[in-house]
Amino acid sequence: MVRVKDPAVRSLLLDRAAHMLATRQPVTLRSLVAGTSVSTMAVYTYFGGMDGLWKAMRQEGFTRLAARLAAVAPSADPVRDLAALGAAYLSNALASPDLYRVMFDASVELEDIAAADQTLHCLVRAVDRARAAGRFRDDIDPLELATQSWTIGHGLASLVGTGPLPHQALAHGVPLLTALFTSAGDDPDQCRRSVELGWHP
Repeated sequence: MVRVKDPAVRSLLLDRAAHMLATRQPVTLRSLVAGTSVSTMAVYTYFGGMDGLWKAMRQEGFTRLAARLAAVAPSADPVRDLAALGAAYLSNALASPDLYRVMFDASVELEDIAAADQTLHCLVRAVDRARAAGRFRDDIDPLELATQSWTIGHGLASLVGTGPLPHQALAHGVPLLTALFTSAGDDPDQCRRSVELGWHP
C-alpha cells in the first residue's frame, strides 16, 4: 500500500530548516527532525535527500509569494493594484521571515526558475495595465518600473522583517511608491490616493 504524502509534514520540514539556517544552527538529517514526530526518512520521502530539501526550501518561498500575489484581486485602479501587490509581497515576507531569507540565496538552485520569475512578472503586468490606462507614460519600461517597485518592497521587508526598523516603518511605502509612480507620469494627488488604498501590509 502506497502511503499518501502529508503536505503538513513537508511544510514542517521546510519551515524548520529555514528557521535553523536563520538562527545559524547546523542543519543535518538528525537535527532537522529532532523534537518532531517524523523520522529522518521523511527527508528522503518528501525531498529525495538534503540536496532536494535545499532546492525545495528556496522554491517554497516563491511558491508562497506567488499565492499571496495571486490573491490580490485586480480592481479598476491599476496603481492601487500595484501598491496592493507590494503590500502582499511584504505580508508574505513578514509571515515567513526565515523562508524569506532563503528565497534570495543564489547559492541554492531553484527547482523551477520560470515559476519564481512569474512573481516579478505579476508586477510587470500591473505596470502594463497602468500604462494602458494612461496613468503612466507610454515610454515607461514595465519591467524596469516593476523591478524598482520590487526593490522598495524588498528593502522594507529586509529592514523591518529581518532588520532593525520597527513595524511602523512600513508606512514609508506610501511616499516611496507615490514618488516612484509619479515619476512614471501619474498625477501626484491621484497617485497618493491610489497607493494609500492599496498599501496595507
